[in-house]
Amino acid sequence: MVQLLKKSSLVLLLAGLAPCTIRNPQLPMKGTFGSDLDFLKAKDSVITLKDDSGLGQVIVSPKYQAKVFTSTADGLNGRSFGWIKYETFDQKQPDPHMNAFGGEDRLWLGPEGGQFSLFFKPGTKMEFANWHTPAAVDNESWELISASDKKVSMSKSTHLQNYAGTELSIKLERDVEIMEPNAIQQVLSIDADTAVKSVGFNTVNSLINAGDKAWDKATGAPCLWNLDMFTPSPKVVIVVPYNENAKGKVATTNYFGEIPKDRITYKSGILLFKADGKSRGKLGIPPHRAKNMAGSYDAENDVLTITMFDVDSTASYLNQEWKTDTAPYSGDAVNAYNDGPLANGKQMGPFYEIESVSPAAFLKPGEKLIHKHSVFHFTGNKAALNKIALKTLGISLDEIATAFK
Repeated sequence: MVQLLKKSSLVLLLAGLAPCTIRNPQLPMKGTFGSDLDFLKAKDSVITLKDDSGLGQVIVSPKYQAKVFTSTADGLNGRSFGWIKYETFDQKQPDPHMNAFGGEDRLWLGPEGGQFSLFFKPGTKMEFANWHTPAAVDNESWELISASDKKVSMSKSTHLQNYAGTELSIKLERDVEIMEPNAIQQVLSIDADTAVKSVGFNTVNSLINAGDKAWDKATGAPCLWNLDMFTPSPKVVIVVPYNENAKGKVATTNYFGEIPKDRITYKSGILLFKADGKSRGKLGIPPHRAKNMAGSYDAENDVLTITMFDVDSTASYLNQEWKTDTAPYSGDAVNAYNDGPLANGKQMGPFYEIESVSPAAFLKPGEKLIHKHSVFHFTGNKAALNKIALKTLGISLDEIATAFK
């Protein structure tokens, strides 16, 4: 047997192949949708949504907090667009702060910091040691209400205490639905070339006051928070259009220290933010400046991503900064994050995020707040992608790609 193995290895070497490089051709390549689907199926009974072509697909998981884990525009062998942290699934004990499974669209509750924070117990100092993500959106399963090839409905009930000591009984509801290519074009008012491949999904997120007391400015109120985690490359740039004619600051750029000037720039009502996963920074756009769309372009892989969401320019948004001396209802409506190493050299990702939040949920018992958030990806001919970028984000791919050269 040993002699036979040696002969087999010799044949492979003579053919220019090392034995260790041989792989099962039936197994999908890492980085593809099929590879991520196989991985997630081994951890969970995930639900796969498909458009009529079968090329556009989306993975949803009730077990993992109703996440959209990832999607593709080109079937099992197509690129997997969502960021997944594989090693988190094998940890023996839950992380006390946050269990970073990843997810192309995950739902959190806010505010993270401030006088009505849901991440810090009353009276504790707002520092990492005391920061804990609410279990309902961190590591607890959700209830599956219904599922089809096109749509999944899920729900979760939880009880939280905010930093002000207010007890909150909350019910969350979440629908995730894949969109057909024609519907994507209608929603975005585009006429995509047939050479472009696309996938899109819509999430409808609901927050219900399940208690017997109203939530107001004195008690504090929660909000819904959609966070889209994507895989960076050296050539990813986040694009955030904003209302150029509004007064006041354009963006909060110092959530985790001021973003370096060589990583952020402004061009005629469009903010551009380098998202290579190598420098930790977060920014936010206030509601009176925010538009209902943001996106990113990966020039290395020719992937255009668009996110679309609800924005109310006159509503009160919660301040999520880790401090208690700021006005609690002066927060941002749209956020973007680029991951990078911490001071100790450790890093959660790399990944980058595009985020949207709902206004503060000032609800009476039984009332509901709804926040809609959609994600779209396009791949294919660059000229065709450029037309989509101009129509949706108001900027050309060349302007995006050369913003930080």
